[in-house]
Amino acid sequence: MTRNRLHRWLAAAGGLVLAAAGLTGVAGPASAGAANTLACTAAQVVANPGFESGTASWTASSGVIGAAGGQTPHGGTQYAWLDGYGSTHTDTLSQSVTLPAGCTTATLRYWLHIDTAETGSTAYDKLTVQLGATTLATWSNVNAAGGYVQRSVDVSGFAGQTVTLKFTGVEDASLQTSFVLDDITLDVSGTGGGGGGTDPTRTPYQAAYTVNLTSDTSGANWSGRESVTFRNASPLALSEVYLRLWDNAHGTCPTDQPIRVTNVTGGTAGALEVSCTALKVTLPTPLAQGAQATVGFDLSIVVPSGSDRFGRDGSYNFIGNALPVLAVRDGAGWHLDPYTDNGESFYQLASNYTVTLDHPSAVLTPTTGTATETPGSTGRTVTTATASNVREFAWAAGPFSRSSTTSTGGVKVNTWWTSGVTSSTATSMQSTAASAMDGHGARFGAYPYGEVDLVLHNNFWFGGMEYPGFVLSQTSATPVIHELAHQWWYGIVGDDEYATPFLDESFTDYATDLQRGVTGTNCWSSVSWASSAEKITNSMAYWDANPSRYSTVVYTYGKCALHDLRRLIGDTAMTNLLRNYAQSHWYGVSTVAEFKAAAQAATTTDLSSFWTTHRIEG
Repeated sequence: MTRNRLHRWLAAAGGLVLAAAGLTGVAGPASAGAANTLACTAAQVVANPGFESGTASWTASSGVIGAAGGQTPHGGTQYAWLDGYGSTHTDTLSQSVTLPAGCTTATLRYWLHIDTAETGSTAYDKLTVQLGATTLATWSNVNAAGGYVQRSVDVSGFAGQTVTLKFTGVEDASLQTSFVLDDITLDVSGTGGGGGGTDPTRTPYQAAYTVNLTSDTSGANWSGRESVTFRNASPLALSEVYLRLWDNAHGTCPTDQPIRVTNVTGGTAGALEVSCTALKVTLPTPLAQGAQATVGFDLSIVVPSGSDRFGRDGSYNFIGNALPVLAVRDGAGWHLDPYTDNGESFYQLASNYTVTLDHPSAVLTPTTGTATETPGSTGRTVTTATASNVREFAWAAGPFSRSSTTSTGGVKVNTWWTSGVTSSTATSMQSTAASAMDGHGARFGAYPYGEVDLVLHNNFWFGGMEYPGFVLSQTSATPVIHELAHQWWYGIVGDDEYATPFLDESFTDYATDLQRGVTGTNCWSSVSWASSAEKITNSMAYWDANPSRYSTVVYTYGKCALHDLRRLIGDTAMTNLLRNYAQSHWYGVSTVAEFKAAAQAATTTDLSSFWTTHRIEG
């Protein structure tokens, strides 16, 4: 929405759209070594973070901080509005902040809303976020989408420093872009050599989901009730939980929501956030460490048209990420990242599921977990599926053909295919799947779930998609092997897929090479980096801003780096490293730092230069 240069806070016509893409670069200086031995008192060090005291503590261009019409705050009544003139202009917003020397963890968070009159994929107008001389992020008109989104970045390297936090908006000669900021915080914590700090424990945990859904005749529309019982693992009280309604990203927020939650019990539901993909539920009383609570709600699911991981293609429905799941709170706070279609945004702790699906008997329902079928009302079947220690639950619904086999290693492989797939092709893919399950299990640890469902369909725009005990794939050996390797890398050994896709996609592509007998010889020789900001370990925020580089860097460069690590430390050491690493993170969550430490412990060779050369950071 365009703003008049002489009347900054006059409202203009147009809709609000929000930034949903990501960082173009993150960097930070080394922390001041001896300072980290000091105690740390957890704190939020940005003064007047929501601008409710006007310009107090902030230095800003004229008219940036205000409360008049044209935009809306994320919270409170005031906010900072940079640019939006539709002419050559620069706005700045800054504040000096001090990060205590004893605090080992520091996270900058800010809520950002971008709307623009620009079109296309060229970045004409830009917002730069800096801490001291370091650029933390760059946003542009290309990042416009719908609503506010919270962005965060680790700035722990600035411990012990007083630096200027600065936002700079630069607009070109035509077509406005507005960068609207609110609720800017910088939380510091960590005990150093003693003292308090924000607890990094991942919570809520021990979640048990109970779901009862009934479908219409097509299997595309489901309704019923879901409840989740959970405990607070952290010594810090849990005052609320967030439900992720991921598949609302496939609708139009707020008018068209494929996933609807109503009649919430066990807490008070707030407004939908993050483009309708996050729902805050405030608990009646804060939950102490170890205490248990249950939240329940009515649920409706409408599968949209499209051959997607959540989509309907003809009479076949693919229902991934449709069940609302608990977000994770850890040392960085609540993880409320936006949905991404380029990869995955998902970060869940291992949980237990009991899902009952009442559906027409002609509509078959492959699912996560182990399923049993019983007769329902006339012409209907009730499928009850149970799954323990899994991160998600997915299913499909349609007139599939099906077959089952048991691998040499004892894994049951259930194969389901659509009408466009021949039975001979399905048999071939089933054989590939059985071999892959045994191969992956031999390398990384025996598959713990007993069976896996392979759903074959040739109309997917992607090669395949992974869920615990349930994968979607085109009829080609490579995606089948790849998606089944995800049962270990992401499924059993979890990670924050939005923050570190390296930990699942690179490892899975490496596992696929091992299963196919590909050694990766010389695969690193043709590497070419797009910029100094490009790293194998960048988050999906970066790859959403640079989508053409995602596959090349995370999949190809990532697996090549692991092949190089194998050649450097030796085949036996690499085999032991991955198996032991998987075992030590079984049903847990992996981080880049933990993997790097495990790799270094597996060899006497100093790996410092290896990580630098291969741009593996964290």
